[in-house]
Amino acid sequence: MSTLTSPLARAADRDRRRTSASVVLRSVLEHGPVARSTIARLTGLSPASVTDYCARFTRLGLIQEAATPRRTSGVGRPHVPVDLDSSRFVVGGVHVAVPHTTVALLDLRGRVVASRELKHADGTDPGPVLARAAEGLGALLAAHPGCRPLGVGFAAGGWVDRETGTVVEHPLLGWREVPVRELLGAHTGLPVHVDGHARALVNAERLFGRARGSRSVLHVFVGNVVDAAFATHDEVHHGPRSQAGAIAHLPVPGGVEPCDCGRTGCLQVELSERTLCRKARAAGVIAGVNPMHLVRAAADGDPVAVRLLAERSRMTGRAAGLLLDVLNPEVVVVTEVGAIHREDCLAALREEVGSGRSGSVIPTSFPDSVLAVAGGAVALDVLYRDPLTVSPEAI
Repeated sequence: MSTLTSPLARAADRDRRRTSASVVLRSVLEHGPVARSTIARLTGLSPASVTDYCARFTRLGLIQEAATPRRTSGVGRPHVPVDLDSSRFVVGGVHVAVPHTTVALLDLRGRVVASRELKHADGTDPGPVLARAAEGLGALLAAHPGCRPLGVGFAAGGWVDRETGTVVEHPLLGWREVPVRELLGAHTGLPVHVDGHARALVNAERLFGRARGSRSVLHVFVGNVVDAAFATHDEVHHGPRSQAGAIAHLPVPGGVEPCDCGRTGCLQVELSERTLCRKARAAGVIAGVNPMHLVRAAADGDPVAVRLLAERSRMTGRAAGLLLDVLNPEVVVVTEVGAIHREDCLAALREEVGSGRSGSVIPTSFPDSVLAVAGGAVALDVLYRDPLTVSPEAI
């Protein structure tokens, strides 16, 4: 019997250590500089355990003692708080969108150290796209020689399988069963972690954004790809082979756009940036495919630009309202260009959600760096879930 149960006991012990290490490092992230005694109180762990984990994190280079000790009202040595050491390590981030790839370096607090946008000038074949992404990351690291990479996070829209590190299907890119983890890992020589961008951004919000501490979070991503992600109690729902969050073909009330699936009014074709920019070009507002040009036109007072952005935000609000009815999250984060950059668009979106629930709807916490953060957050989520697995080779 002991032979049968001992592997289970060892696995349970590993899970406990991983969970304890995670909550200690998350406490430093959220409250640092913070005394070890405070971490023990916040986490419910023993002071000895907290001291042990902090010593391990210090050896790994993840945390450091803060410069100024905190004095206590009593006698004895002052409490020396600990904080993240965000000067040493970075993670690489890769986000592949329809028009371009974003490569970035993020520090341990999820802040973008450097980023670069790589246009798909020669098409979207996955081999060259991922090779260029690796080259771009290499160039960023070369320009920041003091930063040591812990790994690379990759994010994209479409159907992305986290477990196998594969983009199963991304119709707009023409990708199918692309082994991203294998290909990008071969190019970079670093650990590569892969996930869908909506799920990645939920993790970014709960780690570094305004949804930190929320018990349940829904994220709605509206770009060329439209998808969603849902997290409860710090766990993002993936579903079998990470298919959760596929909302591209949900029907939108009042939708009129024909979809490739043969129906009319599917969510993605109604809300995509392609549709938005096509309407703006037809109205003579912009000449290209960049939705930020439409935002600038609206800022300059163009009434058609204002109307197009507000209509899209309003329809996004209808979609968010449908998901709210089903999932009832505490917080809804929306990544949509109008709601990010214009108060009137955010107000229109919230109005469609409904006055009773509009307060739970917020725009992304990363308005100027959402794609860079999406890629890096995939790797940072892995770090904060299991920080003791940091490779000694990175030290």
